[in-house]
Amino acid sequence: MANNLMPVKSGNPGLNDRTFRGLPRPALESERMTLQGTINKSFLALIVLLAAALWPWSQFMQTGDPAVVAPGVMIGAIGGLILALIISFKATTAPYLVLPYAALEGLVLGGISAMLERRYPGIAMEATALTFGVLGALLLAYKARLIQATARFRSIVIGGTLAIALVYLVSMVLNLFHVSTPFLYDASPLSIGLSLVIVGFAAMNLVLDFDLIESGVAQGAPRYMEWYGAFGLLVTLVWLYMEILRLLSKVRQR
Repeated sequence: MANNLMPVKSGNPGLNDRTFRGLPRPALESERMTLQGTINKSFLALIVLLAAALWPWSQFMQTGDPAVVAPGVMIGAIGGLILALIISFKATTAPYLVLPYAALEGLVLGGISAMLERRYPGIAMEATALTFGVLGALLLAYKARLIQATARFRSIVIGGTLAIALVYLVSMVLNLFHVSTPFLYDASPLSIGLSLVIVGFAAMNLVLDFDLIESGVAQGAPRYMEWYGAFGLLVTLVWLYMEILRLLSKVRQR
């Protein structure tokens, strides 16, 4: 039987308005997506990410040489992007690819965090604590219905997220032609203010992810979508952590 989900959206590329559209609704309740199952799989993916991050972290802390962790960061970034695209376009691969994706992202986060930790002691722990703090606060606010993913809220978050993606894309293209974009990377008040805005939009994407996962559970999506929901949350959390890390590094520079 076709699934008639209402069209909800997320600015997260892993979770969007097409995520549950047209999926079959399993006849057996045991074969349907559950909230607890999604939470468990999200937690497992985070454990894998953190475990993978320990390797480049320890390597850099022992040697202090960026060249030691650079290959792992590069492999993680490219491999993670490839797996993310596969999962996004083929949700049925999520049960097999989410944990490898988490491991690859761990290589990236571990390497980058270690290099910034050497420069700004304590920054990695601060970024981690703030990321999980934001996650917990937004989850509580969402469950208490203090924040709701209304149509207006979705349109603002999605529009802002797309604008941020466009700014980053343009910056990457300009860098290829040796044109710098200091407002994205320096420690000026403008740059710090921009980072605060980006962190805000990354955080608000969590609300859309919560809403979409809840909708999938309510409509009885197939159980493999638990892994897909975990993937979407992981994408947002990785983005949020990286933006908080960037913001903290700018503040430390001042």
